[in-house]
Amino acid sequence: MQPSPIRDFIVGLFVLAGLGAIAYLSIQVGGLSYKGPGGLELIASFDEIGGLAERAPVAISGVKVGQVSRVELDPQLRARVTLDLDSSLVLPVDTAASIRTSGLLGDQFIALEPGGEEEVLKSGEEIGFTESALSIERLIGKFVNNAGLDTEETK
Repeated sequence: MQPSPIRDFIVGLFVLAGLGAIAYLSIQVGGLSYKGPGGLELIASFDEIGGLAERAPVAISGVKVGQVSRVELDPQLRARVTLDLDSSLVLPVDTAASIRTSGLLGDQFIALEPGGEEEVLKSGEEIGFTESALSIERLIGKFVNNAGLDTEETK
C-alpha cells in the first residue's frame, strides 16, 4: 500500500474527534462545570442533612438552577450549606429550601420553593425557611416506639 497524505490527514482528524468526544463525555458525566464570576451565592442552615454532599443539585420545580458548593458546621452546631445558583435568578426573601431525595433511595438534592414577597435575596444572604432531610431510621424508630406504646396502653 502506498502512503497517502490525504488519507493520513483524515484518519488523524477522526482520531482527534474521537478523543474530543471522550473528553467531553468525561466532563459531562463527572459533573464538572465552569463557574463564571458573579453567581448568586446563598446560605441555608439545616438540623439534619442526611447524605447531602458538595456538588449536589439545587432545583426549582425540578429544574436544576445550581449546586451545593460547600457543607460545613456552624457555631450553633447546625449544618451550614452554601448554594451556588444561577446569577439570573431572582428569589424572594421568603423562599424555602428543603432537602429531598430523588426517588425512593436516590441521591439527595435541595429543592427551592420561591415565596411571594417583593423583596429579593442578595448574594451572601441566608435562606430563612429550611426543612431538614427525612431520616428513614428516625421514622422507623418513631413507628416502632409508637406501635409499642399502643399495645401497652390497650392492656
